[in-house]
Amino acid sequence: MARADKDAAVAELTEEFQSSSGAVLAEYRGLTTAQISQLRRNLGQNARFRVVKNTLTKIAADRAGLDEQVLDLFQGPSAIAFVKGDVVEAAKGLRDFSKTNQHLVIKGGVIDGKPMSPEQITKMADLESREVLLSKLAGALKAKQGQAAAVFQALPSKTVRLAQALHDKQAES
Repeated sequence: MARADKDAAVAELTEEFQSSSGAVLAEYRGLTTAQISQLRRNLGQNARFRVVKNTLTKIAADRAGLDEQVLDLFQGPSAIAFVKGDVVEAAKGLRDFSKTNQHLVIKGGVIDGKPMSPEQITKMADLESREVLLSKLAGALKAKQGQAAAVFQALPSKTVRLAQALHDKQAES
């Protein structure tokens, strides 16, 4: 690789690290080109899976200000899933693909600037999507508002029933 090409590759990788909400590193040794293409489809539209050169990627990661723990992950053949949107969706895609293809090994990654272990990425993949969590939160808030409205409505209606009962009792006597 010519020096200018290396500089361009490092600049591009640095930009990817800085603009991504997450980057998940994986070892892809033994995967065929067709399997890698299938993995790219599984990751969805918000993630980009790239096979990278470790030396250039270490330089780019260092320039992007990533933690030393992440730099230690660049051993053996490496590929990175750069995620620009929902990190959970990409983590699910990687986890599901690695279940059916043992050749894909998740090494770790960086999510919002914090280093993540493979176990943490797998736990993240077990989470529900952002949209589902937001809809559950909205449903819970709506239910609490309904409960509050019922409590506020109960007090005046009890008062009216009590007044009616007193009126009926006075009318009888």
